Amino acid sequence: MNDADLYRLLADTILVVHFAFVVFVVGGFMLILIGLLARWPWIHNRIFRITHLAAIGIVVLQAWFAQLCPLTVWENELRRRAGQSDYTESFVEHWLHEILFYEAAPWVFTAVYTCFGVLVVLAWFLGSRGKPE
Repeated sequence: MNDADLYRLLADTILVVHFAFVVFVVGGFMLILIGLLARWPWIHNRIFRITHLAAIGIVVLQAWFAQLCPLTVWENELRRRAGQSDYTESFVEHWLHEILFYEAAPWVFTAVYTCFGVLVVLAWFLGSRGKPE
């Protein structure tokens, strides 16, 4: 395996981790909402809920401070070292464009991330009130 192949493999690994992070944030929120309605007891697991809240909190802070996610930065650097092209927008912006051909100004993504973060916090408080005995 040459250097370019190694960098490509590492970049692809970061891409998979990044995708898993997005699935955790979005999918976790959907499971929380469904679980609150269905009264699933595991939804109140403190480690899961704090980890989920912290994950979306990081995304919101990065958006507010106009910072690219470190995973995006690392993946781009590895792709450059592998001789591949990188992307300049955020991970979500890039893949929404690639998958859905959706383009929006960066402030739109900041607003969406912020609203999503507010919904996660709201679900946190609603879930805390309905916690099974």
